[in-house]
Amino acid sequence: MTIFQTVILSIVEGITEFLPISSTGHLILVSKLLNLPQTEFVKSFEIIIQLGAIMAVVVLYFKKLIDDKKLFPKVLTAFIPSAIIGFVLYKFIKQYLIGNPQIVLISLFIGGILLIILEKILVKIKIKNYLEIEELGLKSCLLIGLSQTVSMIPGVSRAAATIIGGMSVGLSRQSAVEFSFLLAVPTMAAATGLDLLKSYQYFSGQDIKMLTLGFIISFISAKIAVEWLIKFMKNHSLTTFGVYRIILAVVFWIFIK
Repeated sequence: MTIFQTVILSIVEGITEFLPISSTGHLILVSKLLNLPQTEFVKSFEIIIQLGAIMAVVVLYFKKLIDDKKLFPKVLTAFIPSAIIGFVLYKFIKQYLIGNPQIVLISLFIGGILLIILEKILVKIKIKNYLEIEELGLKSCLLIGLSQTVSMIPGVSRAAATIIGGMSVGLSRQSAVEFSFLLAVPTMAAATGLDLLKSYQYFSGQDIKMLTLGFIISFISAKIAVEWLIKFMKNHSLTTFGVYRIILAVVFWIFIK
């Protein structure tokens, strides 16, 4: 990987990690645009730089994570399904799913439609009393965690899956977004740790430099994206992201596939 490719991929990761548009899917599509082969290192790079994005959440929500001890069991409960399925299917996911543009495009398209449908349903329901994160029961947390496991398919989007899961158990849109941020911390830390454990011996000195650069850039761009998304979701729906996903999938399928 060149420095230019590393910078571009890291910016894309940071911006898209917490938006419901699939960071992994975008990394795969951008890698294709950059004519970057999906080598084992590139696949590991796309996983590991997510840790930089996650650190942005840790920094922004550090006080909340430290002060509110009730958050830990909720987040950890939601993390359990992904921990189990991710560990069991690690080889399958990395070998057959990550790096597959066709799977990404199909997932982006279907996911976009589902986001739009969800918004229409929520508008009709008009829930008056949304739950706060602190009011979530462990069963609801587990259901959100189960929703997150679907995002192991590239293009689905971990953020989209957890936001939809959160809203389906009664969280407001903004609270669902914030819970998605918090759940990303153990999920992505575990994914990064597992990949490092499996692949670190194959990294060269140059690879480590690229990973370090990617970590820093994804952290900075993710911090900006998270702050923007919190403000955006106060007055906007998920429909915008749904439309974007559909357009992106169609454009890539017609012109670039």
